Amino acid sequence: MSSLPTKNIETIAIHGSMKQEPGENEPLVPGIELSTIYEHRKEGQQDGDWKYTRISNPNRVQLENVLKDLEGGDACAAFSSGIAAISSVFQTLEAGSHLLLPEDVYFGTRKLVWEFAERWNLEADFIDMTDLEVIKSSIKENTKMLWLETPSNPRLLITDVVEVSKLAHKNGAIAAVDSTWPTPYNMRPLELGADIVVHSTTKYLGGHSDILGGAVITKENNELFEKIRTIQVIQGAAPSPQDCWLLSRSIRSFPYRMRAHNENARKVADFLVNHPKIMKVYYPGLESHPGHEIAKEQMKDFGGMISFLIDGTKEDAIAVASSSKVITAATSLGGIESIWEHRKSSEGEESKTPDNLIRLSVGLEHPDDLIADIEQALG
Repeated sequence: MSSLPTKNIETIAIHGSMKQEPGENEPLVPGIELSTIYEHRKEGQQDGDWKYTRISNPNRVQLENVLKDLEGGDACAAFSSGIAAISSVFQTLEAGSHLLLPEDVYFGTRKLVWEFAERWNLEADFIDMTDLEVIKSSIKENTKMLWLETPSNPRLLITDVVEVSKLAHKNGAIAAVDSTWPTPYNMRPLELGADIVVHSTTKYLGGHSDILGGAVITKENNELFEKIRTIQVIQGAAPSPQDCWLLSRSIRSFPYRMRAHNENARKVADFLVNHPKIMKVYYPGLESHPGHEIAKEQMKDFGGMISFLIDGTKEDAIAVASSSKVITAATSLGGIESIWEHRKSSEGEESKTPDNLIRLSVGLEHPDDLIADIEQALG
C-alpha cells in the first residue's frame, strides 16, 4: 500500500516517485541513473545491493512505487511496452490453462493470443464479457484467467468488474484487467475485486506521445507477482532509466490531465450523438449507452475515448478522418493532442471492427475547437 499518508491521487502522483526520506539540501527531483552496473562491496555482493540495471534500477523502482500506489496495489513490475506487460500476465498461466477474453478487445492483445496461445499450450476463447450468463457458460474446469477490458477497445463496451471478479474467484481463476483507458484516476480495479491491473503507460500515464512503456500491478505481493517479476527480469523487457524517469515526471501532472480529458470527451460525445451524419456513438458517459449504469458504479468519470460510426461506407469514414485540421489522424491514444483514426485500416483485414468506425482520443485542446474541427470534417 501507499507509503504516503494519503489516498488522494493528486498527492500520490506528485510525491510517489520522489525520495521518501530525502536528506538535507538534496535535489527535489531524483536524477537519472544511467549506469548499467554497480560496484561490488569489498566483502562481495550483499542482499539488497544494486547489481545490474536489467534486474533493478533506482528510476524503475521509483516508477514502480508510484504506479502501485496509484492503483492501491501491493507490487508493480514496469515493462518496456504495454504488450510486454500483457504478455507477462498470460505467461504466468500453466500449460493447459484456459483463458477467457472479451470479443471486443485491443487488437494487439488479440494478435498476441492468436500468435502465441497455442505455442504456450493455452486455450483461449473470445466472448461477450458484458453478459454474465455468457461468461458463466464459457468457464471450463481448466479456466484459470478472465481477462477484462472496460471500457473495451474500440467499442467502449462495459464489463462489471465486481461481478466478473467474483465469478473468477468462485471458479478458482484470476481476474486481470487492462485498465489503460480508464486509468487509476477513473477506475481502480483492485478495489473492485480484481487481482491484476495492466497498463500501457505509453498512453494516459505518459500522456505526451513520447514514451513507450507498460506495467503490471497486483493486489498482493505474492507468488503470482513473483512469476511476473521473474518474466520481467529473465526475459528482459524492462524500460530504460530514461523512460522511467520521463514517465515518473509525466505522472505528476496525470490527474489534472485526466480531468480535462474527461471534461472534453463529455462535450464532444454530446455533440456527436446529435449529429445527423453519425449513426452511433460509443461512449459510456451517455445515458443511452447500454453499460452506462455499471460504468457509473465502478468509474469516477468516463475517460477521454470515444468511438463512433459514420452514416456511410469505409471510404466515407477514411475521408472524414483525413479531413481534420486540429485533430491528427494517427494510431495510439491518451496524449495531450487529439487524434483519431479509421480503426479497421490500422488493425488490418483480420479486424472485427466495423468498416465505418472512427476511434477518437480526445485531447486537451479547447473543446469548441475540437467540435468545430469535427463539424467541418463531417461536412
